Amino acid sequence: MIEYELHPLCTLFPRLNGNEFQCLVNDIKTNGLKSPIIIYDGMILDGGNRYRACVEAGVEPIFVSFCGDSIVSFVLSANLHRRHLSPGQQAAIVASAQDWAQAQTVGKPKSGNVTGLDRVEDRMAQSGASDKTQRMADKVAKADPELAKQVAHGEISLPRAIKSITPVKETLSDLEEQSTDENIDEELYGEFDPVAELESANKEIDRLTKIIESDDQLSAAMSENKRLTELCRVLEERMRGYQSSENDAVRKAKMWKEKFEKLEKQVKASGLIEF
Repeated sequence: MIEYELHPLCTLFPRLNGNEFQCLVNDIKTNGLKSPIIIYDGMILDGGNRYRACVEAGVEPIFVSFCGDSIVSFVLSANLHRRHLSPGQQAAIVASAQDWAQAQTVGKPKSGNVTGLDRVEDRMAQSGASDKTQRMADKVAKADPELAKQVAHGEISLPRAIKSITPVKETLSDLEEQSTDENIDEELYGEFDPVAELESANKEIDRLTKIIESDDQLSAAMSENKRLTELCRVLEERMRGYQSSENDAVRKAKMWKEKFEKLEKQVKASGLIEF
């Protein structure tokens, strides 16, 4: 079977894994492939998960070539809203797709790959995200396409991605000035007061501590919880130690096996001993 790579647009979407992917493998193994895998320029444009599942299930995949007008519009339409994605992920995917489409047309006449997503309003309509969320995603995709892909895959949140590409302002006036830039900081920080939040958290801790100390059963439960937590920590350390020892043993076993096989070949070649 020919091995196909994923088209860059296909890679914008997170891959299925774990139990979700295994369910797809089982379904294809039982019922066959229901939707064909779409190929464009010798790469998988849509159906990367189905392709992997077919390989895993031992089922011959069914391929068809893309014959539409815009591969960007097709991929977004086929995948964006049938997945369980957060608004930040959807906005990042649309921003990344638009960024990819623009890169393909630099210095070239516009073709069917142009998506009509040039305006923020158009990208919002496609992703379903708010104006602020879409602008944040656009900013990340423009500054760091790989970081935008991480947002799309759910590996990092959109606010954290924005924070990682936004220079830290040293003065309050700079921070206030920055907040006018695409309303990014309002989305990130809002009316958050770290001092007030810390004081509130400390008060809540004191209140809960007094309740626990006033009740012997709660106090005993807390002590037992601490003991069990420490026991779990010790067991985890032992488990990691055992795992390390096992890995070392496997490595040594492989080494001695290779040496034995090499020695066996040398003895056979010498003809001193018949096997």
